[in-house]
Amino acid sequence: MNDSKEKIIRYYKGTEGEETAVKLVDIATQAAKNHKYKLSNFLTPFEQDMASVIANSLGELQVDFDGGFVGAERKRAAFCHEDFEGTPNFEIAVRKAEWNGEFARLGHRDVLGSITGLGIGRECVGDIIATKDFAKIIVDKKMCDYFVANLTKIGEAGVKTSVDDLADIAPKEERLKEIRATVASLRADSIAAAGFGMSRSKAATEISAEKVKLNHQTLKSSSHAVKAGDVLSMRGRGRLEVSEITGQTKKGRIGVLLKRFF
Repeated sequence: MNDSKEKIIRYYKGTEGEETAVKLVDIATQAAKNHKYKLSNFLTPFEQDMASVIANSLGELQVDFDGGFVGAERKRAAFCHEDFEGTPNFEIAVRKAEWNGEFARLGHRDVLGSITGLGIGRECVGDIIATKDFAKIIVDKKMCDYFVANLTKIGEAGVKTSVDDLADIAPKEERLKEIRATVASLRADSIAAAGFGMSRSKAATEISAEKVKLNHQTLKSSSHAVKAGDVLSMRGRGRLEVSEITGQTKKGRIGVLLKRFF
């Protein structure tokens, strides 16, 4: 197992996932040793992929995920030893923060900023479902009482934080739009421009500002080539899947079928 651990850590070394990889390997190793299960903090989709790679690489383990409701993006991983016959408890709860939506316009970023301002790490919080006058915040159960006692203000607005029920959260529904387009190349900026409905220069600017991710990792270069199955996400604009590369036109352009999720 030690050789596998070192290979995994070397693979992610120097990437934005290095620190998480080290933590996940440690958690997985503990599960393998105690023949039970161990929980991670809340993970991004990219980090969930890492957890799956780690479980497969170390052997004797499987990994399950839960974000508190159907369609959650951020989820906790439970590394389970193959001898473990029970069901892991993901220790997830939800807290509701309410405010007067007629006087305060608050959104996801405001809620998250107030949470981190309390000294709570992003890894302790799952999805945040924000509406006009309240937000439902998925949290680690250990943090529940702290949230109720301390989350009393978001921005300049006073809020009331209370206990809520995970069962009351509706499954997340996404709208899908299929886009058939032709592009000059399979560069990331060309695909993003076609899928998100903007100029190539605007797409390149968004990439330079690190607002675009490719397969859940921050995209560093506009010229990065994408392929079928890749997923681009842009902050504030949703997610774009390269569903199919349909071939070349007579004029030398490349046909693509894109699926945009809102």
